[in-house]
Amino acid sequence: MSEKILCLNKKAWHDYTIEETYEAGIALQGTEVKSLRLGKGNLKDSYVLIENEEAFLHHTHISPYPQAHQFNHEPERVRKLLLHKQEIRRLSGKTNERGYTLIPLKIYLKNGKIKTAIGLAKGKTLYDKREDMKKRSADREMEKALKEKR
Repeated sequence: MSEKILCLNKKAWHDYTIEETYEAGIALQGTEVKSLRLGKGNLKDSYVLIENEEAFLHHTHISPYPQAHQFNHEPERVRKLLLHKQEIRRLSGKTNERGYTLIPLKIYLKNGKIKTAIGLAKGKTLYDKREDMKKRSADREMEKALKEKR
């Protein structure tokens, strides 16, 4: 099972605590697929909304494909996510709870199909972010000390 990451949301792990992840397909146009394969996607401010028992990806920027000219796609159009009904119902119930949101973590190529990993996330406070930074720096110090000891 080969997987090639096409687009990554680096800020997601910094700004949110990811509790669960799901894999979903995306309904894309041909020029969007070609543009993503060139690495021209951006998940920076994107999020997932559930409307009428369907999941939609909002504010994902996929740059226009240079060779398409007049048949190009709109860069920030709303894209439908392909999930099972049970998953959509479960995620809908969870996002109605206070503090939970759905965010895309990455877009990747899996067995020739473009998929996205979406995460059920809870926003971090400034205190939580500082705690994570302290923990990371302490881990780095420990690794450095172990390397010097060897």
